[in-house]
Amino acid sequence: MTTGGQAQIGNVDLVKQINGAAVYRLIDQHGPISRIQIAEQSQLAPASVTKITRQLIDRGLIKEVDQQASTGGRRAISIVTETRNFQAIGVRLGRYDATVTLFDLSARALVEQHYPLPERSQHSLEQALLDAIAHFIDACQRKLRELIAISVILPGLVDPDTGMVRYMPHIDVNDWSLVDKLQQRFGLTSFVGHDIRSMALAEHYFGATQECEDAILVRVHRGTGAGILSNGKVFLGRNGNVGEIGHIQVDPLGERCHCGNFGCLETIAANAAIEQRVRHLIEQGYQSRLTPETCDIHAICRAASKGDPLASEVIEHVGRHLGKAIAIAINLFNPQKVVIAGEITEAERVLLPAISNCINSQALKAFRQNLPVVCSHLNDGSAIGAFALVKRAMLNGALLQHLLGEHTP
Repeated sequence: MTTGGQAQIGNVDLVKQINGAAVYRLIDQHGPISRIQIAEQSQLAPASVTKITRQLIDRGLIKEVDQQASTGGRRAISIVTETRNFQAIGVRLGRYDATVTLFDLSARALVEQHYPLPERSQHSLEQALLDAIAHFIDACQRKLRELIAISVILPGLVDPDTGMVRYMPHIDVNDWSLVDKLQQRFGLTSFVGHDIRSMALAEHYFGATQECEDAILVRVHRGTGAGILSNGKVFLGRNGNVGEIGHIQVDPLGERCHCGNFGCLETIAANAAIEQRVRHLIEQGYQSRLTPETCDIHAICRAASKGDPLASEVIEHVGRHLGKAIAIAINLFNPQKVVIAGEITEAERVLLPAISNCINSQALKAFRQNLPVVCSHLNDGSAIGAFALVKRAMLNGALLQHLLGEHTP
């Protein structure tokens, strides 16, 4: 009896979450919208829609606005989401620093600060990160309204269900329960996710793939990674981690990768590899306006965009190898759009044609036709990917129900 009763309670809570999320999503994505339209599109009973919208209004999550024009009966009142009174903190944890941002629910960045975090152990990094967030909250007191969540994204392997950090590329971690540590310190709902997959989600909510259900984001930075959107959700593998496009072998005779293989994409399409190749070619006597001292990724991209032959050749070389790996991903996932992110997009006029030419020769014709390959307009160095995890929790109802006070621990 006890087990059955608990299951019944759990099912009731789940139904509330699903129905509440359905209503909130429609208002968020299609508002101003009337209750009648919500009932029609959600296929919920009008009485259920009325009850849910009343709860959302009482909590301040939505509000009524100007009435819609009459279609013959009583004029319908429109509803929109209320985003200004609720805020979340997003953190992008890099290898040596953290970007901490205060967002409202419209994804508008209100305050942003950068904190150096050179710590090289799990314990010291955890303490420094929590202290940085605490300092940020204190510094934002005059702008704070209702803080509802904290979200952290980072490089490495993260359990998407528990927020447990299993691996990071620059320090040893041992089942780092970062979500628990955040919730214990700040008493707020917390999320932890992988940086690139979270960026793919941010593109879906706020960027280039808003109209897509299936898309691929490829980011070139210290390494090369991908986030895959499938049916409007981030695609996850058996252990919650996929998209290691940087370890597709594109040159069997190439450089040795840190993973132990040879010729991985990451040995060619990563900022350090690009800078090293340009520096090596200059030292061998190839002509360029760049010098060994000035060939960082930004200078290389600017030079390529201005027609520097050496910089252009290197960016095209990277683009061709990126195109090889992306063509494989296209053949596997058949996306509606491919998005490229990272500093290398500063040379998009040279980069994108090289990628597209390779896709056109190696991807299936049916998959590559009318397939846009575009550069991200989101700042991949920002914490917008962290906020995307908060946005998802509002839209799927998990955080929403918590705010409504109907969540059962």
